[in-house]
Amino acid sequence: MTATAKVFTGSLHRVQRGHGKRFTTEAPPAPVQRPARVALMLSLAHKIQEAIAHGKLRDQADVARRLGFTRARLTHLLDLLLLAPDLQERVLFLEAVDGVEPISERALRAVAHARSWADQRVAFSPGVAPGRPLTGLSSVIGHGCRRERYA
Repeated sequence: MTATAKVFTGSLHRVQRGHGKRFTTEAPPAPVQRPARVALMLSLAHKIQEAIAHGKLRDQADVARRLGFTRARLTHLLDLLLLAPDLQERVLFLEAVDGVEPISERALRAVAHARSWADQRVAFSPGVAPGRPLTGLSSVIGHGCRRERYA
């Protein structure tokens, strides 16, 4: 029995569908990039704040009624405006690649609730990477309404 070998000149691309893996000569499609969800939410928060400031909308309750949000959800959105200006700029330029968000809105709100802009920068400094949680948040984030006990 003789084995015949095929010689291929060109480039192969690995394709994985389900559990199977194979090679093909077709190049994979370019990754789909779009603005990150947190970037869209931050820009919406800026538009809402601008409309309230210019008198186009009365208050947050009016905005919530018109957009169909709860007042709590609207507060979550507007909390993103508490971020330091340079962090807001970084967030506005974030992109989701192939549907993978770089940071969740919940994690970003946690950064926004840090005690100061300097603490926010420390909390945000590990970098934004998919699937990588922000570290160091517990040491710089205020504890909201909970009062610290003094000995």
